Amino acid sequence: MATEPSPQRGYRAACPNCGAPVEFRSAASAFAVCSFCRSTIVRDGAALRRIGQSAELFDDHSPLQLGVAGRFQGEPFTLVGRLQYGYGEGTWNEWHALFDNGRSGWLSEDNGAYVFAFDARLDAAVPPAEQLRAGQSVVVAGQPWSVASVTTARLIAAQGELPAAPKPDQAFVVADLRSTRGEVGTLDYGDPAAPAWSVGRSVALSELALTGLAEASEKTLKARGVECPSCGTALTIKLSTTQSIVCPQCHAVVDVSQGVGGDLRHYAQENGSEPQIPLGSTGTLAILGKGPLPWQVVGYAERCEVAQGGDDEQTFWREYLLYHRQAGFAFLVDAEDGWSWTAPITGVPERAGESVKYQGVLYRKLYDYTGKATYVLGEFYWRLERDALTYNTDYQGTGGASAKRLNRERTGGTGESGSTQEITWSAGETLAAEAVLKAFRLETDKLAAMKRDTLPTSGNAASLLAKLFFWGFVLAVMLIMFKCDGDECDDLRATYGEASAEYQNCARNRSSGSSGWRSGGGSFGGYSSGGSHK
Repeated sequence: MATEPSPQRGYRAACPNCGAPVEFRSAASAFAVCSFCRSTIVRDGAALRRIGQSAELFDDHSPLQLGVAGRFQGEPFTLVGRLQYGYGEGTWNEWHALFDNGRSGWLSEDNGAYVFAFDARLDAAVPPAEQLRAGQSVVVAGQPWSVASVTTARLIAAQGELPAAPKPDQAFVVADLRSTRGEVGTLDYGDPAAPAWSVGRSVALSELALTGLAEASEKTLKARGVECPSCGTALTIKLSTTQSIVCPQCHAVVDVSQGVGGDLRHYAQENGSEPQIPLGSTGTLAILGKGPLPWQVVGYAERCEVAQGGDDEQTFWREYLLYHRQAGFAFLVDAEDGWSWTAPITGVPERAGESVKYQGVLYRKLYDYTGKATYVLGEFYWRLERDALTYNTDYQGTGGASAKRLNRERTGGTGESGSTQEITWSAGETLAAEAVLKAFRLETDKLAAMKRDTLPTSGNAASLLAKLFFWGFVLAVMLIMFKCDGDECDDLRATYGEASAEYQNCARNRSSGSSGWRSGGGSFGGYSSGGSHK
């Protein structure tokens, strides 16, 4: 636990507006926001002077709060201030961390993921904001970086003790950068003539030995309850980060990113399949390199590979959005070559020709494809747009890491809102259908429908005989799907179940007159990841 700051570097005085005590824990802090009246206060010698007022914080039910103490790399710190930012896809927090040795840092919180960063000097000029593009390679502070996103943000509200005066509602450009060293860099163009630079790394709250966290239960956001603009059904938004929600009655997709009283844009969608793992289900999974944690299904999406030529056939897969209050979000993917989990990473892999290297593993490129969501249910932390496309590249680990997967996804710039482009890398690993069934305590009769073609590289087909059997099975299924008349579809339904991808693909092809089915592209599946970490 962080020790109490010494009196020599602490300072307390009455707020000049309401008289409440305002404390400065660090001699380097010149500004604070009164926790009672939200006045922005500057320390002027021995006196405090009011220079403005901060807006009210958006209640995002973060587990963090002022006064939380912890350790980072062995050094104790306390959270003494907070900046809450908004951008086109949502909000994020920057928590001002004051270390006992007097150093200041920032604990960034975005969609349940965290980055600990520190301000750094820029000894050379950096590219102007207007010259940066997602996916671009740049050199900053003598090191190579890859641009993940460039977006416009604004300060919504401030709280507590801060090293500089907050500037609410002033729009500025922020560029999010990634490195092969696993670092996150941020170029803040609040002052375009002198951009601010910070560098950090991804952390998990469990690594910080935190004390004084806010209560652990996720609250229902009653204040954000809205009516469906399509049918009038009451929509209860359960997650603070939700930007899109699907009406359970008419299945309209509603944009709630503008908050209560904002414009509720929405669009209708055709009905899809019921998810094999019901919304709201909780399953215990050991993913993200962590021990077993309870993950709740909060969203469901059916996606397809968009055909790029006349001879290409569509491939379909399902994605389940999982949520854990401290671990954040992850995805469970049900594709035609099996189950897998995946989650965004903060670094970028190192290029090696057509392959990439990540955390000591060489990944070979599988394929490029364009994806699109065809049906969604539940809540999502990004804004869903009709017919928005994602541009993906899938990679598979080599050697003993053949069960590992990487995905590069480019989003934005193609939807109705012309959203900002963003590059997101995600990493994951294959899962057995039996493991998913057990984790979510599903009925055993669902196993046949949940099983897909087992990858020969997954460890379940080590022998040559098993591999021959696998490819013979794939060939047989493909021949059936190429025909895909009424009788064959009925056979597939009897074998795999009505909710299975095999039967659904056959039914779709039969209704559209197409006879094609491909087991390759899009098997791992990309996703619209929404915002990234500042």
